[in-house]
Amino acid sequence: MSEFLVTVSTALGLIALAELGDKTQLVCMTLAARHPPLPVLSGAVLAFAALNLLAVLFGASVAAWLPEWLTAAIVAVLFAAFGIKALRDADEETVEVKEKSGRSVLFSTFGLIFLAELGDKTQLAVAGLASTQPALAVWIGGTLGLAAVSALGVLAGRTVLQRLPLPWLHRGSGALFLLLALAAGGRAIAVLAG
Repeated sequence: MSEFLVTVSTALGLIALAELGDKTQLVCMTLAARHPPLPVLSGAVLAFAALNLLAVLFGASVAAWLPEWLTAAIVAVLFAAFGIKALRDADEETVEVKEKSGRSVLFSTFGLIFLAELGDKTQLAVAGLASTQPALAVWIGGTLGLAAVSALGVLAGRTVLQRLPLPWLHRGSGALFLLLALAAGGRAIAVLAG
């Protein structure tokens, strides 16, 4: 049970930090400024739950077919790429949101976030984690992390972003991804050597 909780906590922290200050949080903030917060948050959480389910299923199936060292090496490369991208994008702060009228807020939010995040770094990170960790724990942690960040965006994101510069959030996320890339690379080497 403790391994399960460690995996949930790791996925939650990694995904939340990676998404903090990202476009999806800013989309939630913008939508919540124009609409009631509960349908915005509900649509975001449902979209992330569906995306993470797809990612976990993909990651777990890849792990079943590939040797452990290769899976760990792929995860290391993916996390290193995400870390480098986050460090490079540390100065980007603009997001443009256009919402279609005539749809319910929940479904609009779900569709907007589902399409915006499909194949995004956090979905790929969840798939990578699920290839080496228990899938259910990764899904729970990743979904809770994204839900927490969405809630911050909906309820208090403006305050957080005014007090903590967005580039710092991206740099922290980049550093965490690079550390996890080193850990996954070490695991790949250990499996090959051992």
